[in-house]
Amino acid sequence: MLATKIAWQAMGGEMAVPSASPAGTGWLRFFPPARWLAEYRAAWLASDGIAGLTLAAYAIPVSLAYAGLAGLPPQVGIYGYMLGGLGYALLGSSRQLAVGPTSAISLMIAGTVGAMAGGDAARYAQIASLAGFTVATLCLVAWALRLSALVKLINNSILVGFKAGAGLTIAMTQLPSLVGVPGGGHNFIERMVLFAGQLGDANFVVLAVGALAIALLVLGDRLLPGRPVALCVVVLSIAAAYALGLSALGVPTTGHVPAGLPTLGVPTLHLRDVEGIVPLAAGCLLLAYIEGVSAASAFAMKHDYILDPRQELLGIGAANFAAALGHGYPVAGGLSQSAVNDKAGARSPLALVFASAALAACLLLLTGVLEHLPKAVLAAVVMTAIAGLFDLPAIVHMWRVSRIDFYAAAAALAGVLLLGILQGILLATVASLLMLLLRLARPHVAFLGRVPGTGVYSDLARHPENEAIDGVIAFRPESSLLYVNADTILDAVMARLDATGEGGVRMVVCDLSAAPSIDLAGSRMLHTLHATLAARGIALRIVGAHGDNRDLLRADGVGAKVGDLDRVITLDGLLREQPR
Repeated sequence: MLATKIAWQAMGGEMAVPSASPAGTGWLRFFPPARWLAEYRAAWLASDGIAGLTLAAYAIPVSLAYAGLAGLPPQVGIYGYMLGGLGYALLGSSRQLAVGPTSAISLMIAGTVGAMAGGDAARYAQIASLAGFTVATLCLVAWALRLSALVKLINNSILVGFKAGAGLTIAMTQLPSLVGVPGGGHNFIERMVLFAGQLGDANFVVLAVGALAIALLVLGDRLLPGRPVALCVVVLSIAAAYALGLSALGVPTTGHVPAGLPTLGVPTLHLRDVEGIVPLAAGCLLLAYIEGVSAASAFAMKHDYILDPRQELLGIGAANFAAALGHGYPVAGGLSQSAVNDKAGARSPLALVFASAALAACLLLLTGVLEHLPKAVLAAVVMTAIAGLFDLPAIVHMWRVSRIDFYAAAAALAGVLLLGILQGILLATVASLLMLLLRLARPHVAFLGRVPGTGVYSDLARHPENEAIDGVIAFRPESSLLYVNADTILDAVMARLDATGEGGVRMVVCDLSAAPSIDLAGSRMLHTLHATLAARGIALRIVGAHGDNRDLLRADGVGAKVGDLDRVITLDGLLREQPR
């Protein structure tokens, strides 16, 4: 998977081939702890404990910030990290993946649930929780139907544009908090226009707090990679708020954070009660699965164990069920928090259990302190966290190498900015499928000539020095022969025949060595080509067909018309058999 390679290379690692591990039998195949606990070593316990505490230190400021981005009370973000991690540890197959709220999913919740709730804050929280339960349900359905492979249909170029659009949208939601203005608007353009009009009312104390927080976060990440820099900045900002009386200077703070653990319960709403909940959950699942599996695969390669992409559906489902059970909203695994977990020494999902215990202690003992945290600092945490969403080198590379990929990424970016995060991910999915169909529908058809002095044949268009074959048109479709491209291939061959002049052509040879598969439409195209050529006294022969394709062509009667579909005969061998 390309996304896996990019994720791992971005961390400075080298690709490794995972070693085999016991898959287990019966129901144990679907219960990963039965495998990793059997291999667990006592020496790993300290490493997992330290990693868990480090992850919790990272999660506290990030979860508070993302909960605010989602339009939910700050403690809800901590619930997601605490319970989501426990759920994933139970059924996930990665040993380093960290699960919790993410920026993109938080923005998706904020952009869609408000309209569903109709201004009712209690209903808003219930719908957000219902979305988590719905994600869990869809995960179970996708696992049962073995749909994990479908995620590969999403083009990575599309995701580059989508992430950039999400990053810009998230940034625009946080800028008002960084300068002390109310902001507003329903999409990127509206937010930008309103923000520009409010700049004259900026609170310079808030701006100074936010700018200083961003500077400390960026500098800390460079000088102390892998350390809980964000937590240190949060602690310093709370101390400064106390010492300098920032609230009296008009600096907004987090406010009351209820102490104690979340109460557990099933949703009070049903799917039929909320129109649009299933598309919202499907978008969250798509984001969660793509990002989570990409990150988890990278760490599996690094630590030489096998990741089960299908099992990840159960892991993500369990994480979302647990988070929603505590009245949280959809969660996902991500590269940044997982990198923190891995660098801190995590050896198994037990690190997530330690992190959850530390977060529970925070909810019991430290919520009173968090009330004085400036919102500008949370906005700074979000702004620095989304920096990884912008992959400018990839965009420049697409512009230089493949314009179609660049335009697809640009369309996804524009879709997110103009339509919103949910519509943007749906547009990205549709665009990926359209790109795939477009490339299948317009395959390159190579017309072959002999490489001088050899028995090798290659594309005349790329190598005009090749020798044309007297009396023969040899073509090689460089794609599968499917219903979406059969007519295009036929038209290309007939156009070549007309350009050559049929009087000088005695045979047409179809080289199927570059066609991985053929469907009935492709076979019927060969029937049509044979009939057209036969009416003009021209023979049609086929070489290079793969085994499954030969079986289909024989069963459909093509083999009887074009001669034996020999698995050995080559284009050069066929031409040597023909009379000059």
